[in-house]
Amino acid sequence: MAKLILCDVAGRSGHQENSASMSQANASTVTEFFIVGFPGLLPKYFPLTAALFLCIYLAVLSGNSLIVLLFVIERSLHKPMYIIILSLSLSDIGFCTVALPKVISRYWFNDGYISFDACLIQRQLIHYFGTLNSLIMMIMALDRFLAICYPLRYPVLMSNRTMKLLIGFSWVTAMIAPTISLMLTLKLPFCGPNMINHCFCDSLSMNQLACADASLYNLITFGVAMFVLLVPLSFIIFSYASILVSVLRIANVQGRLKAFSTCATQLTIIIIYYIPRFVVYITSTIPNAQLSSSQRIALAMFYSLLPPLLNPFIYFLRIKEIRQLFLKRCEQRNCVLCSTVTISK
Repeated sequence: MAKLILCDVAGRSGHQENSASMSQANASTVTEFFIVGFPGLLPKYFPLTAALFLCIYLAVLSGNSLIVLLFVIERSLHKPMYIIILSLSLSDIGFCTVALPKVISRYWFNDGYISFDACLIQRQLIHYFGTLNSLIMMIMALDRFLAICYPLRYPVLMSNRTMKLLIGFSWVTAMIAPTISLMLTLKLPFCGPNMINHCFCDSLSMNQLACADASLYNLITFGVAMFVLLVPLSFIIFSYASILVSVLRIANVQGRLKAFSTCATQLTIIIIYYIPRFVVYITSTIPNAQLSSSQRIALAMFYSLLPPLLNPFIYFLRIKEIRQLFLKRCEQRNCVLCSTVTISK
């Protein structure tokens, strides 16, 4: 009888080991994912969607590259505020270069397949640039806070060297939160579904495809995302509230308008960046307020692509020095062209 029990236990343990090895093998069966994009989009609209994303990408690339070029050739722009703008432009170029080519390929050539490793890299960089933008905007708020609330001490407190150190620190530390989220995802098994219901790979879309309960991982990822979002936003709100109090104390009306005008540019960028993100993050955790897949994707693409698209135009329209330097360069180019035509005649 004892022998029979021992044989039964050994048989069960052997069966469990086989099951574990089979499940481990199944967990590694997914070698690629397919980027679905917008789930309800009809195929006849695929070329139009691809063309739209291509136009957005080219506009972001050209507009932000122009900002970078102006900064490189104009030494007068080598100031703390413009170092922030340069960093934000580089981040916007990086994000769109990571996010858009694959979805353009998906809708133009019906090539939505992306390898498992490439999806992980894309997801890591997507969250990296999102975190980086949040940190840059916090530094932007700090810069305006010091410039308006402590104008006499500003040149000492915020030198070019200090700003470069802050920006460099943000570019390095922005990788921490996405790496935590990535390490959690790597613990999940992926053994079957491979359709990414998004225009690019991200944490939520990948975790939904796991063959195990990912609720704990999603909760931790949500907590990390909220930390990345709320800590900079809290400082931004504090900074602009302090700026508002300082501006209202200015007796000179013209001085008030100038201060408000300077802050309005950055506040516009910050509002466009933060509010739609909050809607997506909050609705993903509240059962009765969840958005449909198409609504969530559309909102995510809105807050991801609109700021990089609008930022260069906002800089040119709202920042006088950038606008004047751009017009000056255009005039010089026209003069060179005119003289070239005259000589050729």
